[in-house]
Amino acid sequence: MAKQSAGFLLYRRNDEVPELLLVHPGGPFWAKKDDGAWSIPKGLFEDAEDPLIAAKREFEEETGATPPDDATPLGNFKQPSGKTIVAWAAEGDFDLASFRSNMFSMEWPPKSGRTSEFPEADRAEWFYPAEALRKITKGQVPIVQALFRKLGVNLSSPPERPKPQFDQRGQGSLF
Repeated sequence: MAKQSAGFLLYRRNDEVPELLLVHPGGPFWAKKDDGAWSIPKGLFEDAEDPLIAAKREFEEETGATPPDDATPLGNFKQPSGKTIVAWAAEGDFDLASFRSNMFSMEWPPKSGRTSEFPEADRAEWFYPAEALRKITKGQVPIVQALFRKLGVNLSSPPERPKPQFDQRGQGSLF
């Protein structure tokens, strides 16, 4: 049977524009990748396991935070690898300063015989819709689009991060 992952997409509203919490995968393969490399917090689950419980567990393992209890199903999304991601979303907040992730071990450098530890996710960040679509992995774009449809975001022209306003002294501000 093909592998299955469960994921949990947290969003918040900033002046009615949604921001999405995405995580950047840890480890040496992803270290220098940015656009097209980010992900929703997710992970594998077994057939006998409840996918929503797995999604919440994976969110906690990859962010260090407990996800909201209420969750809206977004659907099942087939990935190019053949894996399926079962995804949920919920509105909530997350303080980026509290981010922490579980660790995993792998042989690094390859064929060195040495084992190194890396975080499952090395950082988390809030993204406005246009940024989120650029940052997330290609296979997870449909997950983000499903949330945007539920929230009524215009997919043909998704909102971007507001440009900072500068005062007469050249000081930047978003307000």
